[in-house]
Amino acid sequence: MEPIFFEQVLDALAGSMPAAFGRLRSSVHRGGLKVWFDDVDREHYESQLFRHEGEVALEIGFHAEHPKAPLNQAAIERLADAEPTWRAVLGPEAVVGEFFGRPNWRRVSEVWPAPDLGDLDAAIEVADRLTDYITALEPCLRTNRAASRRS
Repeated sequence: MEPIFFEQVLDALAGSMPAAFGRLRSSVHRGGLKVWFDDVDREHYESQLFRHEGEVALEIGFHAEHPKAPLNQAAIERLADAEPTWRAVLGPEAVVGEFFGRPNWRRVSEVWPAPDLGDLDAAIEVADRLTDYITALEPCLRTNRAASRRS
């Protein structure tokens, strides 16, 4: 499978990112797209295909993938402190918890049926939802990272 679908997601996403978040960095692979800002790639946003309950599905959201579980839990706790703010944007579809199959990693994400990878409208829809996650969560993460550095 060629990564064209996720390149289209990235193209649509890149045009909607606020400059205040800094430089958007990305990695496109055959099964997904990972984006982050500056050098914080262990905490990133992702859209990826994966096996879920026996079917290929699409996950969209935020991942904390530090090698040490306490760092991942700390990232999720920072988001939990601001949940009323971001939940108003993301709604009940956003699930907070362990990453699928990786008990040390954490996520705030949702699962969709796998899209038609040849459908440009589907790529735009995925980009729009990933944008929702970024614009809802990134300000909370940045505020809490700054506070952690001051303490």
